[in-house]
Amino acid sequence: MLVRASFAVVAWFVLVSPGAAQTLTFPALTGRVVDEASILNETARAALTEELAALEQKTTDQLVVVTLKSLQGTSIDDYGYQLGRRWQIGEKDKNNGALLIVAPNERKVRIEIGYGLEGTLTDAISRFIIENSILPRFRADDVPGGIKRGTEDIIQVLSGNAEEWQRRASQSFAPDTARRDAQVPPWMVIIIVLAGAGFLIFCATAGGAFC
Repeated sequence: MLVRASFAVVAWFVLVSPGAAQTLTFPALTGRVVDEASILNETARAALTEELAALEQKTTDQLVVVTLKSLQGTSIDDYGYQLGRRWQIGEKDKNNGALLIVAPNERKVRIEIGYGLEGTLTDAISRFIIENSILPRFRADDVPGGIKRGTEDIIQVLSGNAEEWQRRASQSFAPDTARRDAQVPPWMVIIIVLAGAGFLIFCATAGGAFC
């Protein structure tokens, strides 16, 4: 059962819409690929289904790919959480289910996971996959290609390569964090300038006796 939201992904062009108060409706869980938005052709669905079945056989982890016609006015964060609770993907005692959710009309994508996969498919890895494998293809109008690549990457992580993916994610995002940390806030610059000006005025008034 999916019991938490893993990484709130990011629309690839627009911001997350406000949550809606109305009751949500959900597609039926008809298989490992639920293509409600009709993005994938039969060959692509069959190939993904085969890969997802092999993943479950190897690891017992359950990954479902779902495309949605609409988020019904709510955010993909909320919809994904509710969909996870509704479908209860993963083994009950392991909470090892995951969803790759794509809402093409709202231009949103999300990876949702259960507690049992927190230490494997981390927020950093999810963000890395979305930003480096899925979104570039979506922006190039290759949504099926983005879904395929994203699914394959998630499978790699869950199949035992999580440490390598975590290393990649850390290398990708660490420089950005360092640059943000190194920046001096504007208010601090103003204080430094004013303090320096005040010191010069004091020195001039005191005739240089204390400077």
